[in-house]
Amino acid sequence: MPRSRWFAIGKEPPPRVRLVLTFLSFLLPVALWALISYVPWIWHPLIRVNDPGTVAWFTPGLLVERAVFAEENAKVVATPDARVATGERANPVFLPPPHAVARALWTAFATKPVLKGDTWLHESLALSIRTIFWGFVISSLLGVPLGILCGAYPPFARLVEPAIDFVRYMPAPAFGALAVAVLGIFSAPKIAIIVVGTFFQQVLVIANTVRRHDTALIEAAQTLGARRRQLLLHVIVPGCLVELYNDQRILLGWAWTYLIVAEVVGVSSGITFFINQQAKYRNFDNVYAAIILIGIIGLVTDQGLAFLGRRIFPWQTRQPSRLRAFLALLGRQGGSNA
Repeated sequence: MPRSRWFAIGKEPPPRVRLVLTFLSFLLPVALWALISYVPWIWHPLIRVNDPGTVAWFTPGLLVERAVFAEENAKVVATPDARVATGERANPVFLPPPHAVARALWTAFATKPVLKGDTWLHESLALSIRTIFWGFVISSLLGVPLGILCGAYPPFARLVEPAIDFVRYMPAPAFGALAVAVLGIFSAPKIAIIVVGTFFQQVLVIANTVRRHDTALIEAAQTLGARRRQLLLHVIVPGCLVELYNDQRILLGWAWTYLIVAEVVGVSSGITFFINQQAKYRNFDNVYAAIILIGIIGLVTDQGLAFLGRRIFPWQTRQPSRLRAFLALLGRQGGSNA
């Protein structure tokens, strides 16, 4: 395929190119991370002490700035019978290398919490997923019907949307103290923050999707004698169902963005508590592992919903799954080698 067609507007590249681009989207950030972590001359602003020599306050494994390391060694050189410290260039502790984070992805599940009140990683993830689930379910039960009504009936939209548009600019964390005062200090205020963060956006997004319905279908139904309720339930909603489903997939990601803020309301819990505790202990490999797990859960959830959507709505434009494309590519390569 000519290189100029790879970036043709509105045209999908061939399956093999799509697969390569998908791999690169993950590989390039990891490669950049590896370069910064493993190649000393790219960054590495610190020195990890291997042998402290006769520098009194140096200890093996200590991280010091390169200028400070050179200054202390200069002082030692001027002292009789002294030994200079030796070390190797290193990055700050808050930037662990990829292999340390990969190891933490496993050991974080198997390592017992340091303190009695701390939680295991799987327990923290379960709490966070439960908070997201209930917050998004409650938001959807309220926001989806309201958004459909706003999109279908302009007078209703004039009544509801100005107030919603006003409140949606208020940051959800601002309601944290009020949520704790009303709902207590445990899970309820956290769920409330997720609801506040997604509900108002949800109503407006759903309403705009419903407004894009095909007016020709409505006119045809009216010609056949359909009433307003029939137009809404049998024409407008079915006609927008695929788009509404995709809107929910996007809005679910919005709910995850409020999780970190929600979980510090009241009693800290969930994956946020785990991340904060590990950062306090300076176990930044566990911090990165927890953040990556959030991304993995979000990606798997989104792809699972996309797969389910293709089964529920088989008439929509179907994109071949990445897994299926990968297996098909392997099969073609195996056949050509044979």
